[in-house]
Amino acid sequence: MGRTYFVEEGIGQYLSELSTAVKPYVTGLLIGQCSPQRDYVIRAVRTPPKDQHKEQNIPPKLASLDEEWITTHASQVSRMLPGGLLVLGVFVIASPELAKDGQNALRKLIFSVEKSLTKRRLWKPAEEEVSDRAALQICSATKKVVCRTYDVQDPKSSAKPADWKYQSALSASWLALGCTVNVNIHIPLLATSRNHDLEKNTKNGLNRWSKQIEDSVFLINGQVKNDDTELLEGQKKSRGNSQSCTQFSDVKVLTQLCQGSSHRSTATVQVCSGSINLRGAVKCRAYIHNNKPRVKEAIQALKRDIINTLSDRCEILFEDLILNEGPQKKSFEREYHVLPQRLFVPVPGSSVMLSDYKFGDEAAGEIQERFVELLDQAVQAEDIHIAEGISTVDICPVPDNLEDTQQTQLTKATLLMKLQQNMGVVVAAAVAILASIFSFNYFSD
Repeated sequence: MGRTYFVEEGIGQYLSELSTAVKPYVTGLLIGQCSPQRDYVIRAVRTPPKDQHKEQNIPPKLASLDEEWITTHASQVSRMLPGGLLVLGVFVIASPELAKDGQNALRKLIFSVEKSLTKRRLWKPAEEEVSDRAALQICSATKKVVCRTYDVQDPKSSAKPADWKYQSALSASWLALGCTVNVNIHIPLLATSRNHDLEKNTKNGLNRWSKQIEDSVFLINGQVKNDDTELLEGQKKSRGNSQSCTQFSDVKVLTQLCQGSSHRSTATVQVCSGSINLRGAVKCRAYIHNNKPRVKEAIQALKRDIINTLSDRCEILFEDLILNEGPQKKSFEREYHVLPQRLFVPVPGSSVMLSDYKFGDEAAGEIQERFVELLDQAVQAEDIHIAEGISTVDICPVPDNLEDTQQTQLTKATLLMKLQQNMGVVVAAAVAILASIFSFNYFSD
């Protein structure tokens, strides 16, 4: 039996409008949430035109789809999704004569998009996680809808039939979880990294930090809850409400200061040429369906938002630095940068809010343009909610006398290690001398 996709009713109207203007086809992304029992689609977003002139002269072949452009769009959109939401499929609307190539084109796109998104992630999917992705094909003439799925964990996966069912007010009363995470991450820059690859070093540091988040304890409304407990246990659940209504859970994240005794730890001495320091308080948010969600699903969604939001901000910052300063920056001086701030924008008819990031000098108009371009959604300026204060990146080089300082530090470290190694010998010798004296005195008496 195939999977069932419950789809926001407004998506049907959106796809119908796209089908009337198709020339000769249009592609896009499906955004929603997977769960063990069923999947939810709350948004469909067309691929933005790469060039207005070229769009009018699209070669009438689905085999000529611009795969790189579509995957880039998917990567940009994924940054705007809070925890719990993901790009769970792609769609194509095409004329009848192109329909025969539809599934082959969709299959290729699904695997390309998933590969692009996976490359950016600092977390790994759970073994029991749903890995099916939707391929939706619509005929622009007959309006016939065909939905199939492919398992992206299996490169040889074949198409499986899936049900596509529209439902009104699908996400009007989804549950929200939110938290503030105080970040203070120190990332060393290795001296062996000649070109001071800040982005690579930052990603490695965030990768280590993400493991701390994965191992953290999460308190939901002040309580530790069992993974298999229903998130709504003990709470009243709103049903059948056509108006958007959010049930919000406040979450506290307790990061472990040290590893348990079951973990072995080792110390590594590395020569560094500087450091990167990330500091600030970041707002994180996740949304979960209201069909008996488990605590495990909700916490997993929030964990991923915490990890994604910091990683995405750093990516955006480095992209901005490359645009303004160029990829080959020769000097390495102390710098302070402000990470982009997170903002949230409501989805009409839904309790879910989408996300984006802005630098301090960005106007509301630029954010509005980005939502129209990437999400095909008009946003009013008053609906843009800045969620947090400023977080910074401090890039610190070491002083010019690095070699002398390193040599002094290494010499001290070497002496300390030798002293620690010899301490056992000294103690053992002292014990032996005391034992012999005691023995001599005992027999003399």
